[in-house]
Amino acid sequence: MHSAENSKYAKTHEWAHMEGDTATVGISDHAQQEIGDIVFIDLPKVGQQVTAGQNCCVIESVKSASEIYAPVSGEVVEVNEALKTEPGLVNQEPHGKGWLFKIKSTAPAEYESLMDLSAYKESIK
Repeated sequence: MHSAENSKYAKTHEWAHMEGDTATVGISDHAQQEIGDIVFIDLPKVGQQVTAGQNCCVIESVKSASEIYAPVSGEVVEVNEALKTEPGLVNQEPHGKGWLFKIKSTAPAEYESLMDLSAYKESIK
């Protein structure tokens, strides 16, 4: 099970948790608080190839639209279908039921270069 403590973080506030060669991706609790009440999520398509640092998803809140970037490169193998009808799950459980999508990684070293929780917390001070 992924949690804030065992995930890795990108500077752009996405988290990733790797199991085997597949990374589950979401946004940090800090990011969901900054974005505000989420009303719509434009998820990537299953089968889409993504590159680390590339915009691959958009989250719309009552305040604004925010681009979400892939923390690792690879192929999107699953999206969180529940978010299509309940986008607010990201606000309620950003590290649980509010995950966004899963990427089958083609570059495992990218995951290792992401920040751990303590480094991420330092980066958002």
